[in-house]
Amino acid sequence: MTISDWRIELIILPVTDVDRAKAFYVDALGWNADHDHRVSDDLRFVQITPPGSACSIAFGEGLTDMAPGTMKGLQIVVPDADAALAHLTEHGVDARGVADLAWGRFVDFTDPDGNAWTLQQLPKRD
Repeated sequence: MTISDWRIELIILPVTDVDRAKAFYVDALGWNADHDHRVSDDLRFVQITPPGSACSIAFGEGLTDMAPGTMKGLQIVVPDADAALAHLTEHGVDARGVADLAWGRFVDFTDPDGNAWTLQQLPKRD
């Protein structure tokens, strides 16, 4: 086995209200709802994927002991920070940006629980 092909494919996100979180990520952000399964009375698994991403998020019931809203520093690369900001605000998301920095252009937002996301438009490369 080599370590040349390791990929992050799923990140567990702590939320208080599964249905509210699903509505936010699917309806407001426009992400894909891949799965929503109640496995048992104590376990519900919801998987959501940003368009074009190889990595999904999951939330539900019985998935994590993390406190809701404690996930910080999640970052997604987008082709256009201005278009991403416009999409978020058009869908009622309280987004902050666009911040122009030497290493990219950034838009910040949080989900209803306070989990923090950053969208990054990479700088042009010579």
